[in-house]
Amino acid sequence: MAKRPKKPVFSAPNHLKTTTQTWFESVISEYELEEHQVRLLTLAAESWDRCVSARESIEKNGLTYDDRFGAPHSRPEIAIERDSRAAFARCLRELGLNVTDPDAPRVGAK
Repeated sequence: MAKRPKKPVFSAPNHLKTTTQTWFESVISEYELEEHQVRLLTLAAESWDRCVSARESIEKNGLTYDDRFGAPHSRPEIAIERDSRAAFARCLRELGLNVTDPDAPRVGAK
């Protein structure tokens, strides 16, 4: 009788924000993912963190800045947030997961 290969145990990357690590771990525990799917999940988590960081910067610095001539321009963080949000959604769609975003409140959470 042939031995079945052991399923690898995946954990959240250390560079993710704490809430995103928790989300990552909950997805890993709910779904049986292959290694290539875990890589997509990692990309989704990184995209989410990047989106949140851009949003925090926009809240702090506003939507626009004035150049040296006083002309207003959109902050680069707007594009970063938009692109990261789209990347997050795309990764989840590719994975076929029906999950909420990392910052969504958990049912029964206190």
